[in-house]
Amino acid sequence: MDVQERVRGCLLGGAIGDALGAPIEFQSLADILREHRGGIQGYVATWRGAKGLVTDDTQMTLFTAEALAAFRTTPPAPRFHEPQEPGAVPQGPGGGFEGYAAAVRAVRAAYLRWDDTQHHRTPPPPDRPHRTGWLREEGWLYSRRAPGNACLSGVRTPFPGPSPLGRPGPVNPASKGCGTVMRSAPFGLVAPSPLVPGPEEAFELSTACAQITHGHPTGYLAAGAFAAIVAYLMSGEALEPSVRRAMDLLAARPAHEETTAALDAALELAASGTPSAERVESLGGAWIAEEALAIGVYCALAEPDVERALLLSVNHSGDSDSTGSVCGNLLGAWHGAAALPAPWLRPLEGRETIERLATELCS
Repeated sequence: MDVQERVRGCLLGGAIGDALGAPIEFQSLADILREHRGGIQGYVATWRGAKGLVTDDTQMTLFTAEALAAFRTTPPAPRFHEPQEPGAVPQGPGGGFEGYAAAVRAVRAAYLRWDDTQHHRTPPPPDRPHRTGWLREEGWLYSRRAPGNACLSGVRTPFPGPSPLGRPGPVNPASKGCGTVMRSAPFGLVAPSPLVPGPEEAFELSTACAQITHGHPTGYLAAGAFAAIVAYLMSGEALEPSVRRAMDLLAARPAHEETTAALDAALELAASGTPSAERVESLGGAWIAEEALAIGVYCALAEPDVERALLLSVNHSGDSDSTGSVCGNLLGAWHGAAALPAPWLRPLEGRETIERLATELCS
């Protein structure tokens, strides 16, 4: 399978899962089962009266992808986990950092462009340094889709640079919401490249950029683990070994315990028993980063059929759009775009934009 097939699959799969889960995000499992006769079986209308609409999860993923597409050919990235004082410029091998620092700045600028879509009805004039590029001109993105408070406040907070791994980040230091994970698949999609040579660098860059909005170590480490899993999938690994290899990277970092425990639980649950909503809910509500990652991993592993795995990932009481997005990212990177259900691709909001970004990430 070629790289573009996996990239397209990851971005489109995430958007499909997001759109499936969005209308039921704040409903209990009991209400979902009652109102949808045993659970949703496809797109259902949101309160806006439309089907196939994505949320902030896909919006932020696309802006992440836009930033990385411009920087994937920069020099190899130094490691962010070198000891450093808070706010200091991290030094990688040989002291080089500029390519990585520029990538982090570019991602933050992209998140400021996303922030514009949450506060304006149409693209604002290009009167600020971050207001560049073609993605901000896509009118359909200018719609507030239940964005997380930490994401909204975080992108407007000055960011001095990431803290050393294991320490609270400088922005929203107590927050570990799933907003870190749901946007981080693109860090794995650009591996291997000069910017991100492999899964370890995808892990590190993702953790650094997660700290732009969320400072709790579990919040940013879960994002790093997700990016590493995607990077391993891009290399042709199957999902379970990809998760286990990402967990090896994770275990070498301080404060990994919550994310490791969540992934351990997902792997153990997927290895036995019939997939069910009750088993999904035993992993948590997915409002926090490690639970969203664990549920996405469990559903993608436990249910071999792509369509049923996506439905499993959203039919529960928790953060259904985020778990659907994470599961869809994993399934798409693993199986490719051709494995995604065609009836869900056709009405998907923003599909042409997603396809264009997938092409740019591979160019």
